[in-house]
Amino acid sequence: MHTHTTTAVGRRKTSVARVILAPGTGKITVNRRALETFFPLETLRAHVLKPLEVAQASGKYDIRVNVEGGGSTGQAGAIMLGIARALVSLSEDNKSPLRQAGLLTRDPRMVERKKYGQKKARKRFQFSKR
Repeated sequence: MHTHTTTAVGRRKTSVARVILAPGTGKITVNRRALETFFPLETLRAHVLKPLEVAQASGKYDIRVNVEGGGSTGQAGAIMLGIARALVSLSEDNKSPLRQAGLLTRDPRMVERKKYGQKKARKRFQFSKR
């Protein structure tokens, strides 16, 4: 187990997260802020920490993240993928448990484009028969 810094990038919707993993005590900073202040919602924090739990690596690494674009859910998803990828680049042993938990798959869902003659991508304008 080599303990040097590793970086990875994670994406989700329109968010891009650059993750730097270094051996440490489990401090996580996102855009220079503590995880708790960046994601006030417990659900999103749990989402971000999931790969660490799956790989039994909570408290072993300090994680620095730069994330941009998208909203909070997209950013949390991007960070999750970034951390998972960083853990795999540290050690191949992490690959199958993370893969099993579905944490190494880039979520391909994107916003569908708006079509002309319609209110949104699929919603139509109100139809009036007369």
